[in-house]
Amino acid sequence: YDCVDIYNQPSLSHPLLQNHKIQQLKPSFSISKPENQVESERKSKKSIECPNGTVPILRNTKQYVANAQYWAEKHFNPLTVESHGTHIAGVRSQGHGPYHGVAAWMSLHNLNITRDQASYTNIYVGSGVNNKVNFIQAGWMINPQLFGDGRTWSYGFWKGANGRGCYNTICPGFVQVSKTDVLSVPLPIDPKGEKGIYFSIVQDKNSGNWWLSDVKFNAKDEQIGYWPKELFDLIRNSVDMIGVGGIVQASPSGVSPPMGNGHNPTKDNNAARVMKLEIVDSNFKIQESDKYKLEKLLDNDKCYGLKDGKKDISFTYGGPGGKSCGI
Repeated sequence: YDCVDIYNQPSLSHPLLQNHKIQQLKPSFSISKPENQVESERKSKKSIECPNGTVPILRNTKQYVANAQYWAEKHFNPLTVESHGTHIAGVRSQGHGPYHGVAAWMSLHNLNITRDQASYTNIYVGSGVNNKVNFIQAGWMINPQLFGDGRTWSYGFWKGANGRGCYNTICPGFVQVSKTDVLSVPLPIDPKGEKGIYFSIVQDKNSGNWWLSDVKFNAKDEQIGYWPKELFDLIRNSVDMIGVGGIVQASPSGVSPPMGNGHNPTKDNNAARVMKLEIVDSNFKIQESDKYKLEKLLDNDKCYGLKDGKKDISFTYGGPGGKSCGI
């Protein structure tokens, strides 16, 4: 990572951001905290601390940029669900908006993923009209071809007005604000699956920008940064869909990777889990997800599963994948 001047970071060179000024260093909202505490872990083993007035930006190698462009074309589109070699297990709310954001805690896991596969879990917001879509996602991903290793990384992805998508800060767009907490970083994993990331994507009522926050239980939330509203033409004012879940991308040979922690949900809740799912409503108020009718998305029950959670767990999901998951 390089520490660069916050007001001269590469993201501001986007053609749609030529008149954009960084006027907020934090949003005008905060996510309500749950009473029960589960472990949230987003610090890398090597902590990042940039001087005041600067922010950490990951160096982009030519290979990283090329791989990111390739995966951006293949990237799962939550507004169509159908994509060659893609499978999903999660929930979404559509048609009960407009919405202004979503938050959820997602358990973190290691998986054995081959170089031509990807497995990830994310929250997302978006809208679509005809063949045009805008959406933003954030969560964790294992993608050896993109990141160059088999570790679990946090990530963000957006698709905006020009129809093209972009990971992290590989192309201009996401404005980094935190000097310590970056959008994409390798995550330490607890073998028992007790640790997770607690992300929120929320539109700021005053600026219209879409903020990504790292929600903390015992400390102030870390505002990582935001996607400026100027990047979008469909979600400048609100979105009509929010969701969370696990997604996999099969290899060209048709072998689908494991999802979540690789286990199908059972009564014992030994699968990957999502907790504290919250939705920001049309009045910019944070609501518990049980106030909405959530649509379940599970396109392949042979290889993956989705199960309502008990007590504080919103749902459990995942599965081993394999050769017979279909396209």
